Amino acid sequence: MKTFHLTIARVGENLFDGEAVSVTAQGKEGMFQVLAEHEPFVSELVPGEVRVKAADGQSYHFEVPKGGIAEVSRGQVTILL
Repeated sequence: MKTFHLTIARVGENLFDGEAVSVTAQGKEGMFQVLAEHEPFVSELVPGEVRVKAADGQSYHFEVPKGGIAEVSRGQVTILL
């Protein structure tokens, strides 16, 4: 199963930093899911939840209380809350 590097952070706190199989979030234009080798893009996030399936099989859920931003580029994803 292909993976990508995922970082989820908010000011002063790193929430997730590791390999992931998928990440799903609610963007301003709708729900999206990122898998390995996804095309580059940037999306504004709206309040909701980010769901992560990590490479080790664990699932994680992170609350997005006020929105944020997601960037997909060069085999990695960065989400700032």
